[in-house]
Amino acid sequence: MSRPNILIFMVDQLNGTLFPDGPADWLHTPNFKALAERSVRFANSYTASPLCAPGRASFMSGRLPSRTGVYDNAAEFPSDTPTFAHHLRAAGWQTCLSGKMHFVGPDQLHGFEQRLTTDVYPADFGWTPDWRKPGERIDWWYHNMGSVTGAGVAETSNQMEYDDEVAYHGVQAIYDLARRQTNDPWMLTVSFTHPHSPFVISDEFWDLYDHNDIPLPIVPPLGLDEMDHLSRNLHYCQARDQFTITDDHRRNAKHAYYGMISYIDSKIAALKNALERSGMADDTIIIFTADHGEMMGERGMWYKQHFFEWASHVPLIFYAPKRWPASRVTKNCSLVDIMPTLLDLATEGNFTNYVGPIDGKSLAPVLHGDSSHMSDIVISEFAADGSTGPSRMVKRGSMKYMDLEGSDTLFFDLDQDPHELNNLIDDPAHADSATELQAICEGGWNRQEMHAIIAADQRRRLKVHQATGGEPTYVNIVREDDARRYIRNGSAADTKAQARLPYVTPAKPDK
Repeated sequence: MSRPNILIFMVDQLNGTLFPDGPADWLHTPNFKALAERSVRFANSYTASPLCAPGRASFMSGRLPSRTGVYDNAAEFPSDTPTFAHHLRAAGWQTCLSGKMHFVGPDQLHGFEQRLTTDVYPADFGWTPDWRKPGERIDWWYHNMGSVTGAGVAETSNQMEYDDEVAYHGVQAIYDLARRQTNDPWMLTVSFTHPHSPFVISDEFWDLYDHNDIPLPIVPPLGLDEMDHLSRNLHYCQARDQFTITDDHRRNAKHAYYGMISYIDSKIAALKNALERSGMADDTIIIFTADHGEMMGERGMWYKQHFFEWASHVPLIFYAPKRWPASRVTKNCSLVDIMPTLLDLATEGNFTNYVGPIDGKSLAPVLHGDSSHMSDIVISEFAADGSTGPSRMVKRGSMKYMDLEGSDTLFFDLDQDPHELNNLIDDPAHADSATELQAICEGGWNRQEMHAIIAADQRRRLKVHQATGGEPTYVNIVREDDARRYIRNGSAADTKAQARLPYVTPAKPDK
């Protein structure tokens, strides 16, 4: 077959447990559902890190954060790290990005020939954690409970304006690619910021759901003495101790979150329609995934930053009905598998021309029906906001092992315990399995060494940011005012609140 075009949809903070076999039936996502019905659907796909910048760098490079050096949302993605955009570009693909990728540092392309929009978040070192000050949160960091207490309806918001822009430029890019006087293939990544918090959406999508049908979280909030070490850190990092969260808040936040998913569904429809009307649909592979999940109030937790299923499990589908039949794959896979898969599909063979080691494994044989060599093992890492040291997760089959900063170890059988409530780490019946996953977790990864490496990296970035006052900002400039639009350093929570129409006063702690 001809060398395929590749259209990648990435969304932000989409809970993979809502996609057991494509979107859950009750989600109002007709376009996702139509796409999924004819796709290869990976039911157990995981992020390489439950945070935006680390997860996305791993997605693009096929490497875990301990190898990329992207540990948190203010860690520079080194420009000498080859990405799938570099490899595809070298092989003759035209590469283009519309939307968010949360690149930090002066390189705002990482192999893309063109970026059609600015990014929605800062690109400098302002959000760097400081492990020398455990328990201290960035006061103006937007992940506090104001996103939950202020959830609801708005005519527009900072995020809707951004994703409207992303979709517009994505559609235009498809038509521009169709007008080229060349048959060279292309790769277009369209990356949205929804359904990321704050939990706000317009009436059009809110009204798709009956508020009385919105379920409360399944697992109730836990007391501090019931939480693991990382969960306790996040409790304070996200200022949950400073807000009173009611069932009304929880239901409003979940209602808006579901509406945001439906909003993204409409954007996918516009882009897929442009692809079909341009005559390129049959020659294009579509990939849909997310950078990480969303806790949605489960265990009293919100946002991401943990390895629980709601935060680490992401959807992943590959759509190309002319190339492979629809199917559902249950073995575990990871975002680091995307790059080797793309390169095998692009070359119609076994791509080996990597520069240095990668952590991902190609899923190309699986797409064609052969999962016999699929490893079924995934690793995820976290060393960012809310942590006081590095953590790691390994999942093999239904068994999930978490080393949380060396302070707590969690071990679950998700087949028997999908809500991760029964820690089996001290259960003799599971001792052999726990030991095996511990060995995988510690293989090639030393917690003490990683702590020293990451802490030194934090100090360097903090010094640079302090000395320069955040200049240069490294913002990708497309419009003249892009240095000021969307979220830059300063009060991120205030920026998002003030962009909302009608205007809302930024939420303040009630304790």
